[in-house]
Amino acid sequence: MGEPDARIIEPAWPTEDPKPLILLVDASSALEYKLVQNWARRSATGSYELMRLPPSRRRRRHHRIDPRIESVTTRRDNPKIVPVRVAWSAPERDGRRTVRLADLAKLGDPRDPDVFHQYGIVSMAPDRCRILVGQGAYAAELREAWTDSQETGALSAFIARRAWLALERAERHFRGNRYKVPKFTTEEILRKAPFKERIAELAEEHGRSYESVHRQSARYLKEIAATHSPFMIDILANIIHWLYRQGYGSLNYDAAHLCEIYGLSEDHPVVFLPSHKSQLDRLVLQFILWENDLPPNHTAGGINLNFFPVGPIVRRTGVFFIRRSFKDKPMYKHALRSYIDYLLEQRFPLEWYPEGGRSRSGKLLPPRYGMLSYVIDSFQRGSSDDVALIPVSIAYDQIQDVSEYAREQRGEAKEGESITWLVKTVRSLRRRYGDVHIRFGEPISVAKELSNGEDELAVQKLAFEVMVRINRVTPITATASVTLSLLRNFHRALSVDEIAEELTDLATYVLVNRLPITERIERDGKEQVQEVLDRLVENDVVTRFDSEQETLYRVTEGQYLSAAYYRNTIVHYFVAGAIGELALAATIDAAPVEREDYFWEEVMALRDLLKFEFFFAEKEEFRAEVDAELSTRSPNWRDLLTPGDASLQQLLRPVHSPWALRPFLEAYLVVADALATLDVPYDEKAFLNTALSLGKQYRLQDKISAEEAVSQVLFKSALGLAENRGLLQEDATQESRQEFSDQVHAVVDRVDRHLT
Repeated sequence: MGEPDARIIEPAWPTEDPKPLILLVDASSALEYKLVQNWARRSATGSYELMRLPPSRRRRRHHRIDPRIESVTTRRDNPKIVPVRVAWSAPERDGRRTVRLADLAKLGDPRDPDVFHQYGIVSMAPDRCRILVGQGAYAAELREAWTDSQETGALSAFIARRAWLALERAERHFRGNRYKVPKFTTEEILRKAPFKERIAELAEEHGRSYESVHRQSARYLKEIAATHSPFMIDILANIIHWLYRQGYGSLNYDAAHLCEIYGLSEDHPVVFLPSHKSQLDRLVLQFILWENDLPPNHTAGGINLNFFPVGPIVRRTGVFFIRRSFKDKPMYKHALRSYIDYLLEQRFPLEWYPEGGRSRSGKLLPPRYGMLSYVIDSFQRGSSDDVALIPVSIAYDQIQDVSEYAREQRGEAKEGESITWLVKTVRSLRRRYGDVHIRFGEPISVAKELSNGEDELAVQKLAFEVMVRINRVTPITATASVTLSLLRNFHRALSVDEIAEELTDLATYVLVNRLPITERIERDGKEQVQEVLDRLVENDVVTRFDSEQETLYRVTEGQYLSAAYYRNTIVHYFVAGAIGELALAATIDAAPVEREDYFWEEVMALRDLLKFEFFFAEKEEFRAEVDAELSTRSPNWRDLLTPGDASLQQLLRPVHSPWALRPFLEAYLVVADALATLDVPYDEKAFLNTALSLGKQYRLQDKISAEEAVSQVLFKSALGLAENRGLLQEDATQESRQEFSDQVHAVVDRVDRHLT
């Protein structure tokens, strides 16, 4: 049988079946074909025949499928068809065969060498060459599978794709799951019978030829689809590691939990839904998947990021691009819907940001429903029997974008994405920002949530549940705690000792309620506080004052929105209790009859007032949250519901509403007052400019105390509530707008009189 090529890794002969064997050879060069020929000649235990597939790598137009492949399926002896390929490995470095940034200088993937390098590898490093055998099938089985698939393409093309996919699976066994990516996505979708049927319907609906609609849909599909490259996946992983290490220490996450989530994808497609704080979000999530040998996500990205060189690179690492608006483009909708169907059918993991864009305030934004609607529709069309939604919180000790966000909140224009923007973003990482913390929430089963029948609000409910679960696992960072303390003291400078003492009550609250944290809370936390303050000073968020007696710290003038960003990342943990405090304050002012009923009415009124700012549980569940929160702080809190001398601040120490709710309420107050005096038709851009001017005026007049209340982002939330109440319409009465203003003023006044 001859001797094998020295040190080339060869498999055993793929079958002991006496039936003839057809080897479909996926070879990108004459050398690869010869290596397979030599192996077959030495290893064969029965009759066999070699037929060439068009190479899956280095594909060319002139490559054609061997015409004998289709005729094989009608042979009476029913031969077994087995795909074969030569695979190349990267050089071994430190015990691992992986691609590095240095390989970019060599202008090629070492796992896909050109012919010249192939001869060099076989001669100098034959252990980098391996012959792979994919799972085979009998000819009759393949013909039957082609018939069942309802594909209209040629049987030979169907067999070729099946062979390529079998070889991809075989190659992953030794390279790893991080390269589990789709191949020939566009071709497979275009051949599907349902895709073509819809094309015919669209052609008839719009009075166009089938061919023109098909061409346009194919162009849209190509515009949308990601085109994974294992080479670029590795290269980008190296770049990400270098990039985040410029400013961050480590990525903190639970690897075991991550692998449990991947286990779900064995049975159902999974959808990662992360919070969006920074442009690094996708990169750090992609890196930890790569680091744990998990498949890369297919990530929905805005078409605004599809600029050179970012667009072509990230497309090859899993990003698929979606236009901002395509309401009047039915062919585009069809292409996107078909792409989502394909990914779910094949159980490829998806990812997008449910908020749509980055949060400029630190809190989660209201969810967008577009992509979730497409996934739900696809699930209901039967593309999968379930979909697991994975809420993901990505939190940073500090982020480099915070100053930019503060400028945008003050009304300055957002800088567009470009090469200049990219360079500035990379340069901004050359400071100390701490660590990145990734947490995974409890998965949501779409099938289970929709099992109660059709519900027109199902998408909204699922989206809000995702946001609630993201909030639930968002960790409290030391930066958020320190900025909370500084902002709670308004413009007063504090020493390290004072800040540490300020945080004692907060630390107790966090521990009693078992809230997630990024690091263990020390009893004497001065060193932790000092470390955070040093980073905040370095990034100009906090100013340090040195004197002979003491060193003091306060928020830098003009940086209150930056400091508030960090505080706002954890404010949701304190909202239920703060609402309870405000409702109790209202009850103290009320007549002594039916005080408990009045209290719960106020709780719901405040919940309604802030429903565009925070994510609340259903009404009964929210009542239970408020009750539990107040009871944890004081089992006797109901004493405040009866007339007497009970002090709200004594019973509920510490109170949260002055720092947790007042900045938002003061922003609402500015908007409500601006609406109450609006004497022209409402125009959002003009109104926001008016509100920003009025907010600055109120701050100078000390009518509002929170500098961070003058925020375009918070104003937009208030306008969402105003629109919900019909106050932005032309027929809105001045009385209804004034009533809104009076309500907000009354709540802010309540904070002043009872809680500060």
